[in-house]
Amino acid sequence: MAEHGAVSSVLLQIDDSWPTGAAAREFARAGVPIFPCAPNGKRPLTHGGFHDATADLHQIRTWWDQIPNANIGLPTGGTSGVVVVDVDLHERVNGFDAINRAHDAGMLGHWEVVTRTPSGGAHLFYPATPQTPQRSWQAARAGVDFRGDGGYIIVPPSHRSIDGQQRHYTLEQINHGPASALDAQRLRDFLDPRPQVPAPESRGAPRSANVAALAERVASLREGERNLGLFKAACRLAENGTSPNDALDVLGAAAGQAGLGQREISRTVRSAYANVHGTGARQGSSATDQQSSFTPARTGPSHPPVYRVM
Repeated sequence: MAEHGAVSSVLLQIDDSWPTGAAAREFARAGVPIFPCAPNGKRPLTHGGFHDATADLHQIRTWWDQIPNANIGLPTGGTSGVVVVDVDLHERVNGFDAINRAHDAGMLGHWEVVTRTPSGGAHLFYPATPQTPQRSWQAARAGVDFRGDGGYIIVPPSHRSIDGQQRHYTLEQINHGPASALDAQRLRDFLDPRPQVPAPESRGAPRSANVAALAERVASLREGERNLGLFKAACRLAENGTSPNDALDVLGAAAGQAGLGQREISRTVRSAYANVHGTGARQGSSATDQQSSFTPARTGPSHPPVYRVM
């Protein structure tokens, strides 16, 4: 069992009445590395993104003096000592349905705290496993992402403007007992097994794709090279027979960590598949066109999350 760490201790002290600059300094005093993100958004404001995260109080003061209403980005994994299960809730997917199934199957273990996101989703915080790095992944059809090594999240009291209203990230629930590490790969296998990229069938076929290496490469892309890098990675998966939806699952979280938005990610992957399969902008009802739609299945009625502390 692991006890609660520095991130949770700060989240227990602050609320949405705190200016983000004051909260940022509190994280720094606790030794938690953070970095500034766009006001009302998630885009990193530093060139290196989460790679620039620091607990240096002077640097934190400088950043927030320049942009007082900047949101707070927290790198996940060994850098900060926490990993996060990100539950999405929007018109096309209700991640709480999947996360409740995972809970009932004993997949969630013991989180430290839960925060509510402005869109109505949730972040479940777990202690990281420094000796065993766990990479970020996305299970788009389940509505659940994992933010581990090589990822980041936005933390309270950051805020976003949704439907004309400013909404905060807020502390929702606290586990007063001991916390335990999460087996992220086991959770992913339960929610949405990873696709297997088939090997080439003939001498002239494209090279097989190393899925993990492609995702890691995309996650490390910098501004100015992100779209092209994602496009090339998606082309490699398309050439090896991976379906568009599986390509989005494989590359979506990585591209998000590089700073691309979900719409831009979907558009770039669709473009790569159209390029490889020669569909272009053609309108039709072929199987390839249908696969490229990236329209997640609608979920049933929304249910509140089940967060029982064992």
